[in-house]
Amino acid sequence: MNKIQMVDLKGQYEKIKNEINAAIQDVIDHTAFINGPKVNEFSDNLSKYLGGIHVVPCANGTDALQIALMALGLEPGDEVILPVHTYVATAEVIALLRLEPVFVDVHPEYFTIDVNQIVNKISPKTKAIVPVHLYGQCADMEQIMDIASKYNLFVIEDTAQAIGAEYTFSNGKKAFAGTIGHIGTTSFFPSKNLGCFGDGGAMFVQDDEIAKKCMMIANHGQSVKYHHDIIGCNSRLDAIQAAILDVKLKYLDSYCKARQNAAIIYDELLKNVPGISIPKIFNKSTHVYHQYTVILGESIERSKLQAYLIEKGIPTMIYYPVPLHKQKGYQYYNKGESFTVTEMLSKTVLSLPIHTELTRNEQEYIANAIIEFIKLK
Repeated sequence: MNKIQMVDLKGQYEKIKNEINAAIQDVIDHTAFINGPKVNEFSDNLSKYLGGIHVVPCANGTDALQIALMALGLEPGDEVILPVHTYVATAEVIALLRLEPVFVDVHPEYFTIDVNQIVNKISPKTKAIVPVHLYGQCADMEQIMDIASKYNLFVIEDTAQAIGAEYTFSNGKKAFAGTIGHIGTTSFFPSKNLGCFGDGGAMFVQDDEIAKKCMMIANHGQSVKYHHDIIGCNSRLDAIQAAILDVKLKYLDSYCKARQNAAIIYDELLKNVPGISIPKIFNKSTHVYHQYTVILGESIERSKLQAYLIEKGIPTMIYYPVPLHKQKGYQYYNKGESFTVTEMLSKTVLSLPIHTELTRNEQEYIANAIIEFIKLK
């Protein structure tokens, strides 16, 4: 058996090596490295995949979040609601823009923002909600959009972990993650379900004027060269990364399917194991399993399980061990609240290897090692 990887980027590359190499060589041959036809081609193809929404590429997923907030005209002191169980980038850009992050706990089974707690966090200063589609499935966007409409709030979807996931509304209408709110943002970091070979990101925008503003902000605040109508930044997806992404976009559905199949196998192997709670799927969303994250019971000491698995050649990850409200850099925004679900998850979640190249033999080896550890306790 090959060495088990959290994400097997090399194995994935080997299967499409000729296409990737040809796409990179084409960019080199045409020497259009910044913006240019390859970036436009990828943006157009991703737009078609997502149903025709504007796609505005940028340098990374964090920039996408920052540019989205800038494009909506929020001002210092405005409050932005977000889940407290997420990667720091979601809160980071809010704080950088001198906005006020307002933390909300998450659902104990789905790990996304608890919609039942949002309204209590809304104040006259609240201007936006940033739901995070964590681990690969959507937050409850129908309820979030209803709340946003009632209170006149913007919604920015953080879709870095859920591109390709699909949300179903009560009326049967379907929409991809990132295409429901006012702006969706994503990351093309190499380990993402649609990842490049460096950094990259994008925004998905319904409104023509907001899309135009996002484009301007990402390009130094200009729509005409050397005419800077607004304050912007320099955030570009380079052409080589766009060419790689355009190849991989054709395989995104199959990549999601491979992860879903791997999750089904994990579910089968782990569903009856004492002390292991397998991921729950929110009934309005598909799950594309950027992560396969279990919850460990009180009888299982996570650090010891991780150490045991490492001895067996099995990597694991914790997303996320320190909640945002307990991070040293974010104590200014800590109002002394307790977020019981997030605090529990930070001590008990464990993500197992999952990727497009994972085999059943590897999964059986991983599951058996977990079962062995539990029996040895």
